[in-house]
Amino acid sequence: MGTGAVLDVVALVFGFPWPAIASGAVGVGLGSFYLLSPAWTIEVVTTDDALEVQQKGERRFRLAWHDVVRVTASPSTKTCFVDGGDPERSLLVPGDGAPAPYTIADKDALYDLIVARVPREKLELVELLSRTAASSTRPSS
Repeated sequence: MGTGAVLDVVALVFGFPWPAIASGAVGVGLGSFYLLSPAWTIEVVTTDDALEVQQKGERRFRLAWHDVVRVTASPSTKTCFVDGGDPERSLLVPGDGAPAPYTIADKDALYDLIVARVPREKLELVELLSRTAASSTRPSS
């Protein structure tokens, strides 16, 4: 933004059109780098006893399968919400058309694995995940 502002001031002061064009190109370039940043990618590692969420190689949290409170899953979109009891230990696996501020590698396989691992009494299958289902971190009474 600062680069664009400086280039626009130069364009106004000196009457050159190229700074405005350059500021647009710089903005597009920086925006592309921002969106493609690995900071938006998380990795979910699964074992026989737990799933672990990592970002940039650092562990964010580990959740044992028996500690999962509930999984709300949509087979039609392959989207699921793993409720770990509080937001810091919960995970949304975004499927087709599900908005999320991050991406997960091989999310279809992860969805299948989570649905297979979680005990049936903790699994709720729905047509589509709603905002309330994905934002809730407490089991319904």
